[in-house]
Amino acid sequence: MDGLQEAQRKVDQYIQANGGYWEPKSNLLRLVEEVGELSREFNHRYGAKPKKVSEVEKRLEDEFGDVLFVLITTANSVGVDLSAALEQVLQKYLSRDKGRWTNGSQEEK
Repeated sequence: MDGLQEAQRKVDQYIQANGGYWEPKSNLLRLVEEVGELSREFNHRYGAKPKKVSEVEKRLEDEFGDVLFVLITTANSVGVDLSAALEQVLQKYLSRDKGRWTNGSQEEK
């Protein structure tokens, strides 16, 4: 998972060059805000809430990018290695949820 480590390094360089990290609580609140913006865009596209005529359509790539950037910032601010965290959670899902989903649908166990 070298890509995540590189992303964490690049984000750290950017944050350090631009005043440093905010406190962890503020970073988490930023993450919630960005996830809300992504959710709003999803609801406009795939949910029951259409956009107002005056609202500009946002690119999903931009919204995902914002979430990813702030997630990395938040992890960096508390010293979490996202590569290791992802590897651990993948192992958990591989063992705990083996055979749980078939053909993309959930089966109750």
